[in-house]
Amino acid sequence: MPTLVPIMIGNTSGTMERTLGKLLAPYLPDPETAFVISSDFAHWGTRFRYTYYRAASGTVTNLSSSSRSPKQPEIHESIKAVDFECMGACESGSHAKWLDILEETGNTVCGRHPIGVIMAAIEQVRKDTDNPSAGAFKFLRYERSSEVRRVSDSSVSYASAIAVI
Repeated sequence: MPTLVPIMIGNTSGTMERTLGKLLAPYLPDPETAFVISSDFAHWGTRFRYTYYRAASGTVTNLSSSSRSPKQPEIHESIKAVDFECMGACESGSHAKWLDILEETGNTVCGRHPIGVIMAAIEQVRKDTDNPSAGAFKFLRYERSSEVRRVSDSSVSYASAIAVI
């Protein structure tokens, strides 16, 4: 039976994510080691204080309870597009790109910091082994608790991914 070692990563900086990633990197190539990171993706709605919306024109706004519900695109389509941008940044393997898209969108990915730590660890393994494709994340599934159509609605997004060294 494998030994489980829980690690709690709280609200931290990109610099600390890289530092922790370097500490964990030596364990990633070990075939007896597995890391499991659990996170929701966007928590969208006024109750979560996250109402980022990108119109078809590219204009970005934070909707308020007094905003009319936009249709071009519908809110749930904007949420999905932003989530997929974040997922794409994760799949890129670039810790910096991950941090940049989260900063740009403010996406409320709960496990942003643990994900950032493991991304930084994978980057370190790539550097140490000179293997640029090691540990590439691949998203397998994406779901949402509901499809937001009105500003008064809310939703939580869920995404699952794997990365193998």
